[in-house]
Amino acid sequence: MSADAIESPVPESVLKVEMQNKGIVDALYKGLSNGGDMGKVAKLIASDLEWWFHGPPQCQHMMRMLTGESSHTKFKFEPRCIEVVGDCVIAEGWEGAQVYWVHVWTLKDNVITQFREYFNTWLTVKDISPHGWEIRHENHTLWRSHPRDLFKRSLPGLILGI
Repeated sequence: MSADAIESPVPESVLKVEMQNKGIVDALYKGLSNGGDMGKVAKLIASDLEWWFHGPPQCQHMMRMLTGESSHTKFKFEPRCIEVVGDCVIAEGWEGAQVYWVHVWTLKDNVITQFREYFNTWLTVKDISPHGWEIRHENHTLWRSHPRDLFKRSLPGLILGI
């Protein structure tokens, strides 16, 4: 290694898994937007998907799409941002000043095993593991909602510990 090279604190194998996980979640959104290719989407999700929702009951759009209760045309999820935080992939999107959503997907062995949907809710993801206290993040915050056009809105806030 040259003297100018900076060694990454994250092993290459971890970065590869993170990129694969992000690609899987991106493929899910593309499958949903391309005429609702549910066959492709079903291959990405575990049959016993664990799901959690926070927001108005009438806004459970993603779960309705995944179960086939609603068509992909009723609500379009177009992520503005997709980021990887550990074994989670976080997608965030908003439409104007009335609709804001965050999806947190957990993957294991290239399959989505858990889904958390937050609708019109600010989200902060914090590292609550003991090793996170010792290293990495002084304030333990790994990710925070950042919709550019909704800062003046008053929304409930939640903290997700991973």
